[in-house]
Amino acid sequence: MRILFIGDIVGQPGRQMVARHLKALTAEHGAEMVLANAENAAGGFGITPSVGEELLTLGIDLLTSGNHVWDKKEAEGYLAKESRVLRPANYPEETPGVGVHILRKNDRMLGVLNLQGRAFLPSIDCPFKAVDRELVQLRRVTDSILVDFHAEATAEKQAFGRYVDGRVSAVVGTHTHVQTADEQILPGRTAYITDVGMTGPRNSVIGIKPEDAIQKFLTQMPRKFTLAHGATQLCAVVVDVGDDGRARSITRLQISDD
Repeated sequence: MRILFIGDIVGQPGRQMVARHLKALTAEHGAEMVLANAENAAGGFGITPSVGEELLTLGIDLLTSGNHVWDKKEAEGYLAKESRVLRPANYPEETPGVGVHILRKNDRMLGVLNLQGRAFLPSIDCPFKAVDRELVQLRRVTDSILVDFHAEATAEKQAFGRYVDGRVSAVVGTHTHVQTADEQILPGRTAYITDVGMTGPRNSVIGIKPEDAIQKFLTQMPRKFTLAHGATQLCAVVVDVGDDGRARSITRLQISDD
């Protein structure tokens, strides 16, 4: 099975980038499953029903998210009814939505688990304990499992990757919007990358106008962030998984429209 995972889609520029390149990327890499993180897909902050449906219509099979998925009030009702849009599974049980999904497509089956780290992020349930619970059920259904680990700290991401090595097919990090160059196959045959990167405005500070970010750091005052414009980029990885659920390769992609 070959999986294409697209890094954090940021606003309309990111969505347009996906619309322009997804079909060609899928064909070029023979991707059978297409996933993307969409927690910032609506105006750079959160997700709405119309934005979620737009991305699913483009050919993305499943959308993952993270802490910013709640930035738009409409997300609560949408996640409660759309199982193809995940929120981190280690949020409280009362939180709308689900954090795990079994994708079935063309006689292939892929378990997808969305988890969120705790370092420098809200102190929700432990992702290490949560993955243990979820894998008990997932591995009864399929050996092919991908985890979107949405976290801030590189050490937490690396520790998590080593913790689940050999128990999942891939761990792809999201959240920081900066693509890392550490894609690898861990000793237990789990594909790993600390952060897939961002799909959105290239000449920006993680997607927002540089001047907004600079003023925030200079003044330490609250400031409304706005999306940057201009050249765009698409960051992704392609993961090749064998029939035994073990990763055979991981390839990092970055496309720019400038």
